Amino acid sequence: MMQAQQLNTPQPSPTAVVKQNFSTGSIELNYSRPGMKGRKIFGDLVPYGKVWRTGANNATTIDFSFDVTIGGTTLKAGKYGLLTIPGQSEWTVIFSKSTDVTSPADYKQENDAVRVSVPSYPIPFAIESFTMGINNLTGSSCNLEIMWDKTYLSVPITTNTDERVMKQIDQLMNKDNKPYYSAAYYYYDNGKDLDKASEWVDKAIASNPDAFWMTMLKARILAKKGDKAGAKTYAQKTVDGATKAKNDDYVKMANDLMKTL
Repeated sequence: MMQAQQLNTPQPSPTAVVKQNFSTGSIELNYSRPGMKGRKIFGDLVPYGKVWRTGANNATTIDFSFDVTIGGTTLKAGKYGLLTIPGQSEWTVIFSKSTDVTSPADYKQENDAVRVSVPSYPIPFAIESFTMGINNLTGSSCNLEIMWDKTYLSVPITTNTDERVMKQIDQLMNKDNKPYYSAAYYYYDNGKDLDKASEWVDKAIASNPDAFWMTMLKARILAKKGDKAGAKTYAQKTVDGATKAKNDDYVKMANDLMKTL
């Protein structure tokens, strides 16, 4: 008996996986992207005041590789169902312990891990495909953004990056292969002890004298400490090393720094 060939056609609501590196780990979104297709979306296709799977097809999930804080509540690392209750000017966003909710009948409020209300905003143009993303990234904060039709909303997410990084530094500085450059850069970039940052980057440079990116960090640390002469010396070392390595970006960065000194 002959078997029918399987026909490969486009998904009506294509699935998407968004994996965003953030802080010391990542956030991963799994969802489907329905299109407007000429339909009225919110208040019609997606009713106001009812639980929505926040997408189409399978349940929408979000996976955190570390603890985060949302709406003042700590959410432990792990995978959660992402559900919403759309409103005309405010949405309820739910991070549920249930990762398989695809209809309002399946939803149980007692499984909420975090529930937060956020305002929704009109945008001046229509987004055809339902869209979610992780944006406005800093070292310890980001926003989960939701957009469809002419509606936009954003959920602030924060995490205690500093606590995790400082714990790593303390542990790794007791080992043979110490991360001097990375630790120095973190101290410089996060307003910590510049003397310690300077000491560590000196040790990094001593083990790799041709590393122009390390001399650039030393120049920045000295500039931040107010040592203009020292900063100029290391900025010039960066120019020399980066020129030899044909790295125009670092040549420009070092020259730009010297112009400010």
